[in-house]
Amino acid sequence: MSSFDVVIIGSGPGGYVSAIRCAQLGFKTAIVEKYNSLGGTCLNVGCIPSKALLSSSHHYAEIAHFADHGIEVSGDVKINLEKMIARKQAVVDQTVGGINYLMDKNKITVFTGLGSFVDATHIAVAKADGTSETIETKYAVIATGSKPSSLPFIKIDKERIITSTEALALKEVPKHLVIIGGGVIGIELGQVYLRLGAQVSVVEFMDRIIPGMDSALSKELTKVLKKQGMKFYVSHKVKSVERNGDAVVVQAENAKGETITLEGDYSLVSVGRRPYTDGLNADKAGVKISDRGQVEVNDHLQTNVPNIYAIGDVVRGAMLAHKAEEEGTMVAEILAGQKPHIDYNLIPGVVYTWPEVAAVGQTEEQVKASGTEYKVGSFPFKALGRARASGDLDGFVKIIADTKTDEVLGVHMIGARTADLIAEAVTAMEFKASAEDISRMSHAHPTFAEAVKEAALAATDNRALHV
Repeated sequence: MSSFDVVIIGSGPGGYVSAIRCAQLGFKTAIVEKYNSLGGTCLNVGCIPSKALLSSSHHYAEIAHFADHGIEVSGDVKINLEKMIARKQAVVDQTVGGINYLMDKNKITVFTGLGSFVDATHIAVAKADGTSETIETKYAVIATGSKPSSLPFIKIDKERIITSTEALALKEVPKHLVIIGGGVIGIELGQVYLRLGAQVSVVEFMDRIIPGMDSALSKELTKVLKKQGMKFYVSHKVKSVERNGDAVVVQAENAKGETITLEGDYSLVSVGRRPYTDGLNADKAGVKISDRGQVEVNDHLQTNVPNIYAIGDVVRGAMLAHKAEEEGTMVAEILAGQKPHIDYNLIPGVVYTWPEVAAVGQTEEQVKASGTEYKVGSFPFKALGRARASGDLDGFVKIIADTKTDEVLGVHMIGARTADLIAEAVTAMEFKASAEDISRMSHAHPTFAEAVKEAALAATDNRALHV
């Protein structure tokens, strides 16, 4: 029987990063992955492939604006969806190949098969050929991630009624894609197919899209996407989703109790994700699972069984790849006797539409509910020289600061490159920066980052310079 210091079950961003950090710290490490491809949801059917399609579709959409830049394109410009999907897969394959390399480099043993607990120190690996192998470990880390959720009355057939996984590999551009759920995944994939020529309708139960983010971001993104042609049905409760041949009929009820009917050729069910522990046999190790399906952990990500830890989507908190990575690193360092920490308030969230949406810290709604006295500074992208030069005029940066201390409580931005710009806000808030601190930092001109400085100036006695 093979024996290890640490065995990680699941090879997504949390799992593989935890394995690498464990190996760096001198632990004999193994990782168990039930699929033939490492990287979990994020690398295979999530973050990476969706960004590849967003990038390809963005290039196509940009052609419509070439004439504004003095570029004339003659002849037909056509979409080859098959090639676009093939490029996406090539990006995935290359990225997964990189994880394989990192496992070899760090001398991490990889077991391919379904990992399940025999007891707290033994894990069985059920392989595709029907055989099974049991391995022994001092510590175990559960990193089994999440799967797409659905609604009880929806039958997902993976052909016309689909999840994000199938949406990443369609063989045709939908004529009318009806998306159930206005969260990050639905909006991102909706913009991909909107750019490629589909009619896109979004049905959202809450009163706005991306409901977990600051309402100002939701309002601006809705305005921009409506301008691009996307249709929204917010405050609508889906009642039924039925397939009739190549048609999908979605019925939803609005706030007044009236029923609307939307008919499309595809319906993307994007109502969130659920923790995935199927087949783990956590009970055999004595590990507690909550009513919500999450593995219960303490502040050190330790389960009720002292030698077993859990990280990522399978535990409480935001289901984000970078949150899982931080937790994977934290567990490895705890096992090594170090004292790492994670400030969950400073885990940024991003929507990779164009314009991009990014945020860190508290929303204005949260600050208001806490009773803290606060001030807000905002600066529009259209007032930036860099934005005018590139034609990316939509969006703004919004900074919320404590009135008494001037400490930055939240930063919310929508516009070009905000997925990258948000790192500045995370860094500033990690060091307890005040709005004035940011306003006095020199920002290169002309850049999109100047919007952060200007928003900080606006929050500091309304001192923005260029608006």
